Amino acid sequence: MSINLEEVDFAELYAKFSKRWLTPSDLETEYQFSKSSQAKMRMFNNGSKIPFSKVGKYIRYDRVAIDKWLEEHKIQG
Repeated sequence: MSINLEEVDFAELYAKFSKRWLTPSDLETEYQFSKSSQAKMRMFNNGSKIPFSKVGKYIRYDRVAIDKWLEEHKIQG
């Protein structure tokens, strides 16, 4: 089964979550990416760089962008 990401309204889908912006600790808990792996993925220069925002010294991950990024980088098997 294939999902067309352009037809999915991620904002509406995730409106039920109380927290859209995740800290590195939140991302580690919910998606099981260690903080060291997150740091490495933020530094990638190829197309697999994890999407993030930086406000001052704080790193934040948009839950919607992370889910889109995971869908775009899944391996078909």
